[in-house]
Amino acid sequence: MSKLTPPRHKTTNWRSYNEALKRRGSLRIWFDPSMRWEGAPTGRRGRRQSCSDAAIQSCLTLKVLFGMALRQTTGFVESLLRLIGLNWSVPDFEPRSAAGIGPWPSTSRIGGRMARCPC
Repeated sequence: MSKLTPPRHKTTNWRSYNEALKRRGSLRIWFDPSMRWEGAPTGRRGRRQSCSDAAIQSCLTLKVLFGMALRQTTGFVESLLRLIGLNWSVPDFEPRSAAGIGPWPSTSRIGGRMARCPC
């Protein structure tokens, strides 16, 4: 049996082709400066949430998208915010994950154990 040869395409416009390859590797992450990043007061006793649910969800989305650990995600988001010039605090996942609670919104108990969403 003979091998199939891949079809060959002749590139005629190299400038356009190179620009298309550059755009394909481009990464754009947009943070809306008017977004509520800091946690809103809940009206209940105790310490208020340092970051909003939208901020936590944004960080967890980047975590899953790039396959990073929580500490790596924290550093990544800190550097992104610094590059953009926004003086926002980054959610700290360490205390909750060390306690086994996890920062994920959908956690439930199954058989006495804490079950987390597969993020």
